[in-house]
Amino acid sequence: MRILRLVAIACIVSASLTLSARCWAAQSRAAGSIEITAHVRPSEGQPEPVRGMTFYLLSRSLSDIRKEVENTEGLVDLDHFITELEVSAELKEWMKKHRRIDLAGSDFIKDLMPDDVVSVPEFLTAYSSQNGAALHAVIPEPKYKKGDEQKNPEKYKLQREQYRQALRHYIEANLDSLQGLDAEFRELNPYPRWTQLQWGQQRHIEQRVMQVAQTRYLVATALTNLSGRAAFDDLAPGEYWISNLDTPALAGDLRLHWDFGIAVPPAKNTRIELSNLNALETSEQNTR
Repeated sequence: MRILRLVAIACIVSASLTLSARCWAAQSRAAGSIEITAHVRPSEGQPEPVRGMTFYLLSRSLSDIRKEVENTEGLVDLDHFITELEVSAELKEWMKKHRRIDLAGSDFIKDLMPDDVVSVPEFLTAYSSQNGAALHAVIPEPKYKKGDEQKNPEKYKLQREQYRQALRHYIEANLDSLQGLDAEFRELNPYPRWTQLQWGQQRHIEQRVMQVAQTRYLVATALTNLSGRAAFDDLAPGEYWISNLDTPALAGDLRLHWDFGIAVPPAKNTRIELSNLNALETSEQNTR
């Protein structure tokens, strides 16, 4: 009886091992692979292999990972930034309407209309300061005072509107008087603060993107040899993306990054060539 039990157990173990072996063999046959060859070409020159570079195989595209991080990090947008500025409500409204916070340069001057100058306190103060002598010669001094707004609001409103109309007509007839107005906003201009905020946010985002890509979506890594070749083996069939993350491949003044999508079929080897043609190109000067 005991012998029969041992025989039965042995048969079960044998069958289990046989089944496991068959499953393993089936999985091995279903696994695919990717062979890559990476070359870069300078603006003037011959293609050269990308040697000794680590490529990352991801289960999600780097662009989608970046969107995911941006959506979860709570970035400060332009409207929120403008709302928090310590300027008049009229200037905030003008900035949001024109999608502009840079109060400098010829483009800023082109955006200024006579109505803007008389309606936005900061613009009116700057214009009056810059054109004081000329305005006094052709436009009467404003007769209204801040205290009059409470004592005699109707009179205050009338005199204020009369002055604004006179000033508006003067600006319309002398648009060249707006030139150089941006010099009055050197201290007030919020654009440097906005660019610094954007730079800090972008740096934080990129750090998080690299972290999330390597901890949540990383499938495998491969290092290119002297010929620029590398391989990813034993891959389950599916969609993958090949990237060199934040380490660019240099080609003259270009810094090349890949976020290349590829489908891996069952039990097949897929070959792909990475080059300037399927890379994202960034000028070296733009990264400084």
